[in-house]
Amino acid sequence: MITFTDVHKSFGPKRVLRGVNLDIPKGESMVIIGGSGTGKSVALKSVLGLITPDSGTITVDGKDATQGDRDAFLARFGMLFQGGALFDSLTVWQNVAFRLLRGSLKRPKDEAREIAIEKLRRVGLTPDVADLFPSELSGGMQKRVGLARAIAAEPEIIFFDEPTTGLDPIMSGVINELIREIVVEMGATAMTITHDMTSVRAIADKVAMLHDGVIQWTGPVSQMDSSGDPYLEQFISGSAEGPIEAVR
Repeated sequence: MITFTDVHKSFGPKRVLRGVNLDIPKGESMVIIGGSGTGKSVALKSVLGLITPDSGTITVDGKDATQGDRDAFLARFGMLFQGGALFDSLTVWQNVAFRLLRGSLKRPKDEAREIAIEKLRRVGLTPDVADLFPSELSGGMQKRVGLARAIAAEPEIIFFDEPTTGLDPIMSGVINELIREIVVEMGATAMTITHDMTSVRAIADKVAMLHDGVIQWTGPVSQMDSSGDPYLEQFISGSAEGPIEAVR
């Protein structure tokens, strides 16, 4: 569904992506791991066209991600943002139905509200939450609302950006389980970026380790612990000793 071929991206003298090659099969959940500043977010934004690579190609379903109708292209994606990114001036249901109230996916207001409430139920929130504002919700509830918004338009591809950041271990587990259930249920292709190894084990079909601008290792999550790759082993163990230099 998504293919990176020798993708490079620099910001001034800083080379972030140095030749990324990666295939994300249709209907599978790929989790990209790596330390902060290794280019995970740049890779994700490059698929969406928010960042233009300096060289190389990114294709989505066989077509160049930079070509064609942008509205139709973006309508295929759902996104759960790291910080929730809810609009504080909109109610919960209006946040969930944001794409259904405007643009090419626009639905009548009553229908959009019904869909929003259905998606809120899917992530474990009751209809009485619909008319609250994000500031009236806990962090875990806000993350669920963000997840409901990500799936509201039934996307083919869903991106999860650090889905458990800022959550306690129990709520992180709940969100991980919800993500896994929803991705399988929808048959969606998922791309997650995270450094939370608990999320990796809960969400991933396949794992890719991004370090120093290239994919150091990729394979099924079941092979992650026996990879033999020193970069991956150090990252999983959290050891200060190894080929990845800790910034002091």
